[in-house]
Amino acid sequence: MAFPENICYNACMNKFEQKLTISAEDYLEAALILTLNGERIKVTSVAERLGVSKPAVTNALSELAEKGLLIKQPYGDISLTEQGKKEAERIYGKHRLLHDFLLRLGVSEQTAGIDCCKIEHDLSDETVECIKKFMEK
Repeated sequence: MAFPENICYNACMNKFEQKLTISAEDYLEAALILTLNGERIKVTSVAERLGVSKPAVTNALSELAEKGLLIKQPYGDISLTEQGKKEAERIYGKHRLLHDFLLRLGVSEQTAGIDCCKIEHDLSDETVECIKKFMEK
């Protein structure tokens, strides 16, 4: 079967056109998980969850605030906007779907947790929808 070169090129180019970077998605997901756990979104909590420095979190959250995805008060509360919450839920939903899919394939809990974080940002919506349909069977 021939593989058209332009498919690979177009797929690579779409990555550059992504609305959010992988790390931005990770920060949004971490913020959502903190709120789902009943915790406040704090720079320290996000840094601990993602294993990054507090200055890195501060910069990333400022960028997300500029995109209208969260509200960040100087030295105060941080919260997701409606748009930010919607995007974070989409990202986290994909994460959970992939985690469950990998477990269903027989992958260990630990490996599934690691691997779904690696692949969740790179799958097309079409692939995610197919996995969703498969998981419903």
